Amino acid sequence: MPLPKPPAQRASRLDATAYSATLTPSKPRATAHVAPAVAPVTPVAAPTAEVLRLPTPASSPAAARPALPTKTASKAPAKSAAPKRTRKPAGAAKLFVLDTNVLMHDPMSLFRFEEHDVFLPMITLEELDGHKKGMTEVARNVRQVSRELDQLAASLKTSGIEEMSKGLPLAGTGHREAEGKLFFQTELIDTPLPQGLPQGKADNQILGVVQALKGRHPGREVVLVSKDINMRIKARALGLPAEDYRNDKTLEDSDLLYTGVQALPSDFWDRHGKTMESWQQGNTTFYRISGPLVPTLLINELVYLEAPGETPLYAKVTEITGKTAVLRTLKDYGNQKHAVWGVTSRNREQNFALNLLMDPECDFITLTGTAGTGKTLMTLAAALAQVFDDRRYSEIIVTRVTVPVGEDIGFLPGTEEEKMGPWMGALDDNLEVLAKGGSSAGEWGRAATNDLVRSKIKIKSLNFMRGRTFLNKFVIIDEAQNLTPKQMKTLITRAGPGTKIVCLGNLAQIDTPYLTEGSSGLTFAVDRFKGWAHSGHVTLARGERSRLADFASEVL
Repeated sequence: MPLPKPPAQRASRLDATAYSATLTPSKPRATAHVAPAVAPVTPVAAPTAEVLRLPTPASSPAAARPALPTKTASKAPAKSAAPKRTRKPAGAAKLFVLDTNVLMHDPMSLFRFEEHDVFLPMITLEELDGHKKGMTEVARNVRQVSRELDQLAASLKTSGIEEMSKGLPLAGTGHREAEGKLFFQTELIDTPLPQGLPQGKADNQILGVVQALKGRHPGREVVLVSKDINMRIKARALGLPAEDYRNDKTLEDSDLLYTGVQALPSDFWDRHGKTMESWQQGNTTFYRISGPLVPTLLINELVYLEAPGETPLYAKVTEITGKTAVLRTLKDYGNQKHAVWGVTSRNREQNFALNLLMDPECDFITLTGTAGTGKTLMTLAAALAQVFDDRRYSEIIVTRVTVPVGEDIGFLPGTEEEKMGPWMGALDDNLEVLAKGGSSAGEWGRAATNDLVRSKIKIKSLNFMRGRTFLNKFVIIDEAQNLTPKQMKTLITRAGPGTKIVCLGNLAQIDTPYLTEGSSGLTFAVDRFKGWAHSGHVTLARGERSRLADFASEVL
């Protein structure tokens, strides 16, 4: 078949406003029955906008131009009834007033409110200006917010207050998911607050703006969004709706976090045995199963079946093709002959974790669990075995977030590694346990081994990770629950060819301000990497440190 002729001339480029106004789906939806309902809605749009005193805050582009639906309905009713995205009726969109800490926490929060509108008080811009200097993450986020606001303001044709008061389309800079508008405070809002609140405080000024907007727009829901719990409490005490910024949370409930482990049903062999295929390669057995269990499985998920009187099954999902999945049995690291640098697994989850840590195909591993479950010890043992015995990696790099539990002790003298020394107490404790394994060489032999091991372990600070690339390294990120999603992305993208990254953390021990179990970078990584063929995750359940530590984790 001959190829079609090339176009005779290049297409002209549309500007952002024309593109957003005329964009339609490539496949028209079968919604022609909605077209008759458009006509009676248009007369109502005018009084609604008059009550709100903001130009078409919640209406679609068709509502902003009343003549358009009638005109296009006669020619192409199906196209007029199929807008770019299903919008809610006029008046349903909310007006969110953003506190400064929301923008400091997530610089892209402006574009996370879908069809709703965003209002920025002038005091919020003043506070942003006061935090823009410095090299902290908060200062970087503030500068990014300022750049986004500058791009949105640059789309205005004139610099008059009238056009600014109409609102800036948030989709003007390419964020198509944001269908609302951005409104700045363009006039002085003087609303008296209760007598007990000082007028000069920034939080109280924002509360005054919310109260004034609520009075000006009685037909619209005005909501304050703040990460500050006390400010939300004050707002509710004044009768103002307030919400936390929840868009940064990967999960609302930490109990829904992917555990990486799934128990097979007790009738697994009865339901899947007839259609199952099995074969062996060396000491490993493979099972190809098909049935109702397959849609619930993920790649590299660990499964087990323990029934009284029967041989237990411990396997990993290695392949999912259509309606079939392949399970591969695991190595038993609880046996002393399979010990990793003298360490054996003491429970099922530890055996799962050691199988992932020793697998050269797993480039990214996350281990979560309470204190004393053996996360650091197993990871360090697997790292030493693969650096010294297998020669798979050249060295071990250990890093962690330097967030103090109590009061800060001030500046620390010395080099980078000496400054990080006090934060690496967990590393020293586990190295001491691992050094006791080979005591046959005597005191001098143990000292020489410790020096050799120390020479292969590099302790690095997070502050100097930007721009680095790790080649053939075993990277251990300890206390990863204190990382933000942005910091986690920065660390993981440092990996070069042949590098394995292991993230360890206890989501119940978060010390970073404004981070929760749902918004932690560790939760973010576990949720995003699940099902990838070169990653794995295990939630360790049982503590093995001591009976005292186990009891304290339960009752304290």
